[in-house]
Amino acid sequence: MDADRRPPNHLADQTLALLAGGYAWLPRRMRESTDQVVRTRLMGRPALAVRGPDAVRFFYDERNVRRHGAIPGFVQSTLFGHGAVHTLDGAAHRERKALFLPLLRADRIEGVVEQVTAAWDTAVAEWARRPRVVLFDAAAVVLTRGAHRWAGVPLADDDAEAVAGDLIAMVDGFATAGPRHWRARRARGRQEERLAGLVREVRSGRARAEPGSMLERIAGHRDAAGEPLDARTAAVELLNVLRPTAAVGWFVAFAAHALLRWPGLRDRLRAGDAAYATAFAQEVRRFYPFAPFLGGLAARDLSWRGRSVPAGAMVLLDVHGQNHDAELWGDPYAFRPQRFLERPAERDELIPQGGGDPSTGHRCPGEGVTLGLLEALAVRLARLEYEVPEQDLRIPLRRIPTRPRSGFVITGVRTPGQRAAPAAAAVGTDLGH
Repeated sequence: MDADRRPPNHLADQTLALLAGGYAWLPRRMRESTDQVVRTRLMGRPALAVRGPDAVRFFYDERNVRRHGAIPGFVQSTLFGHGAVHTLDGAAHRERKALFLPLLRADRIEGVVEQVTAAWDTAVAEWARRPRVVLFDAAAVVLTRGAHRWAGVPLADDDAEAVAGDLIAMVDGFATAGPRHWRARRARGRQEERLAGLVREVRSGRARAEPGSMLERIAGHRDAAGEPLDARTAAVELLNVLRPTAAVGWFVAFAAHALLRWPGLRDRLRAGDAAYATAFAQEVRRFYPFAPFLGGLAARDLSWRGRSVPAGAMVLLDVHGQNHDAELWGDPYAFRPQRFLERPAERDELIPQGGGDPSTGHRCPGEGVTLGLLEALAVRLARLEYEVPEQDLRIPLRRIPTRPRSGFVITGVRTPGQRAAPAAAAVGTDLGH
C-alpha cells in the first residue's frame, strides 16, 4: 500500500526526519506524491500536508483548520508568545486582529518605511567608520530602532543593540531544542517584562503614549467583553509588531546575497525603478527560505484529494515547497525578479508569510510592511558601496530559520560615489532539493 494512503495510525512518525531534513523534508516528501498531498505523523499526531493555491484556501477556511491548540508550547514561548493573536480563532481572532489592521494601510506602511530608512541612513555613516560590519546584525538594529519609533515605544540609543538581539533571538530559536531555543525564551522573558511595565505606566498615566501609535492602541484595547488585555498579553502583542519588523533583517541579508551572486541586478535597483524594486523584493521573499511550513489542527474529519485526516490531526501548508513549485514558477530555482513584472502573483500563490485574506484570516497583516521595507532597503543596499571579504556565505537548509552562515560581512562601507570593485567571496545556497 502507498505509504501516503495507509490509515493514519500506521504511518511512521517523521519528527526526527523533519529535524534532520529542515526545509527540504516536506518538499522531498511532496515529490514522492502524485498530487501534492502527503500523509504522515509529526510529534505523535497524524498529519496531512498540502500545497497549492486551492490548498491554501482549504487551509485558511476556519471550518477546516483551526489554530487554537495547534501552535506548540515551545513556539509560543519563543516566537509568538502565549495568548497571542496567532493562537486564536473565530470571533476572538477577528476582534484581536483589529488591533493590527492599521498595518494594512498605505500611510502606516509609509510611516514604518520612513522611520526605518531614516535609521538606515544614519547607521551607514557609522558603518563607514567600522573595519567590518555584519549586515544581518546591523540591519536588525536599524529595523529595531525604526520599528520602536514608529510604534511609539521608547528605546534608548544605548539599548537598541541589546533589544535587537533579543528580537532576533526569538525568531532564531523557535524551531530548535538547543541553546538557540533557551536564548529565545530568555529574550522573550526580558522583552515581555520591559513592555508590560511600559503598558502599566501608560495606563496609570506615568508615561504618555503618542496618539494613534501602536502603543496607544494596544495599551487601550478592550476585548469583546469590554476588558483590557492583561499587561503581559499587551506586551506579547506589542512584540508581535516589533519582532517581525526586526526579522526583516533576514531578507536584507538575503537581498545582499542575491546582489552579490547576481551583480547585474544592481543597476536597475540603483536607478530607482519602483516596479522593479517591488519585483526584486518579491523574488527575495519567494526564492530564499524563511518559513518551512505552517500548521493547524483539523476542525472536523477532513478529506483532501482522497486523503482523510481525523478531527484534531495536524494540517500542514507547505510554504517553502509552494514558493518553489515548478507548476507555479516555471524555473523556481532561478532568481529572476522579472517574473513578477511579467505576471504579478495571485494572492494564494506566493505565501512566504501565509495565505488567505490578511484583514480577516491568519495571513500576516504586516506583510505589506515587510514588502515596503525590503523594497526601500534593497535600493539603498544596491546604492551602497562596500567590499565583501572571503567568508562562508552558504545558506544551510537544515537550519530553521536559515541565513548566510557568516551573517554577510561587509567592509569598506562608503556612501555612493566612492566606488570600488567588491572582493570575491564564496557564495552558495544549498537551495536545490
